[in-house]
Amino acid sequence: MNHLSSEKNIIALGSWLDTSAGTYVREWEESCLNTLTADIFGFNAVQIGLPEINALQANRMPNKWLSSSHPALNLAQDVHPLSIIHDFSELPFATQSLDLVVLPHVLEFAAEPHQVLREVERVLIPEGQLIICGFNPASLWGARQAAGRLSGTHFLPQDSEFISVPRLKDWLKLLNMEVNRGHFGCYAPPCKTDKWLTRFTFMDKAGDRWWPYLGAVYIVQAIKRVKGMRLIGPAWSVKHAKVPKVVPATNKAHKTQK
Repeated sequence: MNHLSSEKNIIALGSWLDTSAGTYVREWEESCLNTLTADIFGFNAVQIGLPEINALQANRMPNKWLSSSHPALNLAQDVHPLSIIHDFSELPFATQSLDLVVLPHVLEFAAEPHQVLREVERVLIPEGQLIICGFNPASLWGARQAAGRLSGTHFLPQDSEFISVPRLKDWLKLLNMEVNRGHFGCYAPPCKTDKWLTRFTFMDKAGDRWWPYLGAVYIVQAIKRVKGMRLIGPAWSVKHAKVPKVVPATNKAHKTQK
């Protein structure tokens, strides 16, 4: 997959999010992202790609950017006044300058997903956080997409490579990124209409309890660890060691001991 085709496919995914199935996915992801990002503090946060998903609306950092590989950023201009257009494999940020990076469905459409992750690791500060959204290949939606490749009737944009959570964890581990936790959602079958998606809403509660790893989409949160570094709290008070009083030896003291 070259850069041009990957850009075309992620744009197609943005259009797909306006469909009934896409709205179903976007609403769950934004709800989960709001919960995860609300308590992540720092100064600089970046959402890379897919402006149709507002991944940073609940985050309270003073500086928030939206970056994309194409100029169609009008959908998010009101929420992200600072927008950047660039190649995902070369992030235009200084090394160790970002506190939070969110990748909504970027890796599965990227021409070089490993390079994207390497760039993210470079720009994150120590203990900085990364959040990744992706489609789960071990789900009904993953099976539907695989069948569509054989029949030519694609449910999602074609040429996307679904990345499993265990595989993603291995990639992150190689970059010293510690996975904090993962979330799965959207357990309804891959239906195209609101009518059928509504009929299967009961599967969201049942799936979260009985088969939690088979959701159509997942969100993985990871923290950048740096060997030899440890964050400590401020020293609010310093306690000095008490030095016992020593009576100096004198002639009078020696005579008393005798």
